[in-house]
Amino acid sequence: MKKILLTATVFLMLFSCQNDTTETTTQNAAALTKRSCASQDVLVAQLKADPTLALRMNQIEAFTQNAMLTNRLVNGKVEIPVVVNVLYQTTAENISLTKIQSQINVLNQDFNATNSDFNKVPSLFSGVKANVGITFVLDQVIRKSTTKTSWGTTDTMKKTTYGGINPTSPTTKLNLWVCTIGGGILGYAQFPGGASSTDGVAIDSKYFGLSGTSSAPYNLGRTATHEVGHWMNLRHIWGDANCGSDLVTDTPTHNDANYGVPAYPHYSTCSGTPVEMTMNYMDYTDDNAMYMFSNGQKSRMSAIFVSGGARSGFGI
Repeated sequence: MKKILLTATVFLMLFSCQNDTTETTTQNAAALTKRSCASQDVLVAQLKADPTLALRMNQIEAFTQNAMLTNRLVNGKVEIPVVVNVLYQTTAENISLTKIQSQINVLNQDFNATNSDFNKVPSLFSGVKANVGITFVLDQVIRKSTTKTSWGTTDTMKKTTYGGINPTSPTTKLNLWVCTIGGGILGYAQFPGGASSTDGVAIDSKYFGLSGTSSAPYNLGRTATHEVGHWMNLRHIWGDANCGSDLVTDTPTHNDANYGVPAYPHYSTCSGTPVEMTMNYMDYTDDNAMYMFSNGQKSRMSAIFVSGGARSGFGI
């Protein structure tokens, strides 16, 4: 388990010294076998474009660590109104209301530990598996026909001027954009601290919700769970570096991302050779292989909703 002792300098390095690559190789969606979330790549691009973003994120991180240390966490229920922005060029992309509601249901299950596979958490992690206690309510669905066949990861789907849809009340509502992203990307999120004009989560329509056109092995709605985790300030569990830190104390140090359905126990070669928490939502495993958040991740997410937190507009 990790200890976290971060200075302002470390914060700056963490948020600014990451992989500079922002382009992804185009893949045939039908042959996609490895999860690919572009949240970190998008963050790197945003940090380059806005030199003040690193400072804002450093301040958010310092606030988050202090809130966790002093137990200044949300006591009441946090209910997130969700606006789903559907951009479609084909009938399959114009997903049904039933499919949209199925995704909201999955988020509620996963963030409240009512998912049917929560009981699969190994006994090694039973003491840290968490009921995050955050609920989601479908607030509005906005649909827009487009001639675009893919949108990429430069936030164009979030801007009316580029043919997309501007976010609705982003300081008090979670905006989800559902469209074809392309490049083998399942989805990406904006971390706390970014511009409100692009705040929210983009998810490829092939991996949104249950049934219909959802593509296995990403057909259980866990792409949204993973990306909303980022939106709530969670990092990838391997810290986007070999034996990196996700800034959470009760998740084991991972070598790197895990894919598919890893056999348990899967050992890290990092210090202490811990058993990796491959079933955590913030890894890259298949939908049917991820089914838990940890208490440390819960505390980290909760901290952004308290008074003074980055998403305090959602707090109660």
